[in-house]
Amino acid sequence: MKYDIIVIGSGPGGYVAAIRAAQLGKKVAVVERAEAGGVCLNWGCIPTKALLKSAQVYNYCKSAEHYGLNFAGEVRPNLEKIVARSRGVAETMNKGVLFLLKKNNVELINGFAKLKGNGRIDVDGTEYEADHIILATGARPREMPFMPIDGEHVISSKQALVLPKLPETMIVVGSGAIGSEFAWFYAALGVRVTIVEYMPRMMPLEDEEVSKTMERAFRKLRATVLTSTTVKAVKVNAEGLCEVEIEGKKGAETLTADVVLSAVGIKSNIEGIGLEELGVAVERDKVVVDEFYRTNVPGVYAIGDINGKMQLAHVATAQGTLVADHIAGKPCKQLNYNRIPSCVYCNPETAMVGLTEEQARATGKDVGTGVFNLSGNGKALTMGENHGFVKFVFDKATEEILGFHVIGPRATDLAAEVAAVMECEGTISEIGSTVHPHPTVSEAVMEAAHACHGNSVHAPKARK
Repeated sequence: MKYDIIVIGSGPGGYVAAIRAAQLGKKVAVVERAEAGGVCLNWGCIPTKALLKSAQVYNYCKSAEHYGLNFAGEVRPNLEKIVARSRGVAETMNKGVLFLLKKNNVELINGFAKLKGNGRIDVDGTEYEADHIILATGARPREMPFMPIDGEHVISSKQALVLPKLPETMIVVGSGAIGSEFAWFYAALGVRVTIVEYMPRMMPLEDEEVSKTMERAFRKLRATVLTSTTVKAVKVNAEGLCEVEIEGKKGAETLTADVVLSAVGIKSNIEGIGLEELGVAVERDKVVVDEFYRTNVPGVYAIGDINGKMQLAHVATAQGTLVADHIAGKPCKQLNYNRIPSCVYCNPETAMVGLTEEQARATGKDVGTGVFNLSGNGKALTMGENHGFVKFVFDKATEEILGFHVIGPRATDLAAEVAAVMECEGTISEIGSTVHPHPTVSEAVMEAAHACHGNSVHAPKARK
């Protein structure tokens, strides 16, 4: 059968690209080998956030007296029910994607697709043809040779979503977004968690002050954080315990735990889909694309995790929308990755847009900062979550916002405001002069903007 566009993969990049193209009058099909919605909706972003919400509610219950409430009896987590709720949320999202595809007349083809050339693909023995093919095959957890995943003792994020019972101890290798979120979830439910991070600080991509604040938050949960530490080997002993050989600040030692979570990154799904046979350019496991996400093979595009531009679900969605518009001949504005937020959904949450202070200073610009501590925010105080801060990094000469960093309640929502201002090339002063509603956590954004010029009533003066 012939289509205008075939999309391979139905994650947040693929299904959005397909629906957008269909809305623009194209005949579209999506090929999916697993569940509609991809990893994000089924085994990633959505079910993980459902788990984190359950842990947050559990912590609220434990601290109920702080809010003037009394509970009769002990509040205990029920992992089976927590996981069931998470899976239910994922299933609801999956059904939503199926509904949207059907509503927009996008044909869903189940199976594994392989490029055959000249606009043709093979799906489990059946051939289909299209003028344009969009690769949106996503990524999977990266597996390291010294830490083989068996799904029971050494697990990936997928198994971490559906553990049958709470372990007493867990070692999390890697403190990026995935590792930090699962570490917080299990630590919040009472598991003795140890985080092992190769870099000098946890969450190494975040601004240094954010990383330090998050490390303190984990220590309050009685989690152990080992930075500048290398994992040499992971073995399972006769008792079924994981033995993790590490080398860190104290030299070589062996840690033991019931479960080890490997959270050392993700790997693009590029194997077996015909890239080599078709001559699609690949560098370091990523498909090479131009500003419109075209590969070197005419008619073949690559969006989302497989092109490695910025491996986040909302980036895949934005790329998918752009590609659909480009194929339909609509004007397209290229994505500026310095204006796209990245988020970590622990408690406290973190979010960032643009450069860290260290990165900004390395540009040679006359850099200033403005910080507002959430201890001075009324809404955060009423929530009992007034630990954290909002930080701007800006160019003193032009007032251009170079970076935005926040750790605290609603952090992942606050980032969108600043990203929008940056996209419109707004300035620090324009954020400061925007009246924010009271009482809200968003006022902290305004106060941090004022602090850049030493004009905040509640914040210290900007640092030199």
